[in-house]
Amino acid sequence: MRTTSLLDADRREVTTIGDLLTPSAVRRLLATHGLAPRKAAGQNFVVDANTVRRIVAAAEIDADDTVLEIGPGLGSLTLGLAEVARRVVAVEIDAGMVRALAETVGDLPNVEVVHADALAVKPSQLVAGHPARLVANLPYNVATPLMMHALLDEAVRDVFVMVQREVGERWCAPPGHPLRAAVSVKVDLLADAKVVLKIPRTVFHPVPNVDSVMVRLRRRADAPTATRDELFAFVEAAFRQRRKTLRNNLRDRTDPDALERAAEAAGIDLQVRAEAVPTDRLVALARELGVVAG
Repeated sequence: MRTTSLLDADRREVTTIGDLLTPSAVRRLLATHGLAPRKAAGQNFVVDANTVRRIVAAAEIDADDTVLEIGPGLGSLTLGLAEVARRVVAVEIDAGMVRALAETVGDLPNVEVVHADALAVKPSQLVAGHPARLVANLPYNVATPLMMHALLDEAVRDVFVMVQREVGERWCAPPGHPLRAAVSVKVDLLADAKVVLKIPRTVFHPVPNVDSVMVRLRRRADAPTATRDELFAFVEAAFRQRRKTLRNNLRDRTDPDALERAAEAAGIDLQVRAEAVPTDRLVALARELGVVAG
């Protein structure tokens, strides 16, 4: 293991099943290093080896892959990823967890632990510009910002992450779904997103009060780049107040008559809410309004 900004730690025996952490090993690591899962940081550690193997298998990691892992915690998933990937770069913000990682993955030559805030550094810098795959159990409290941060960096080929069930379902929500929101459209603009695994709460320590899902996000070749910020701002405006119609949410952005003409050209009924409109129709409306180039 190569470390960046890694604090020294004594090496101790770690209990594993097939080189993966057991529940008792997780509890002992926490006790040994004087750590406790921090609810405010969204820390819940996978303690089931079968779940780790399911995740790694579903991610379809191969021996040539560079994997970026955000929030490795104690290294439960890191160990599973290191078994199959050429290289694993694990980014951990918590100094105590970094010390524990020196114990769990310190002997692995293909693992690099980076002590950093993943939101404060570009993924391309972490993987030295090489194409990488993000596979992670994302902290619940910052899952969406971390996912978007990764998708906006072209060094990340695809994203395969575990998140709170409602969060993952919102990312993937189609038009008309009660969870559809601005983030659903943003994700749809950038990637093909799909919930591929359901993860029960019982495989975590501590046990959270929600279930989780694994979401796969495959980058779209035609994802917007030059006008992305303008398009995202338009989407946010369309969803500004969820219970209001598109007409009410967008009327402050343009002349009412121009909005009516643009909606007709885009094939949109302004009396519906934004959640009912397909992504391509919202993009068409933005083009008709001159928000983005046609």
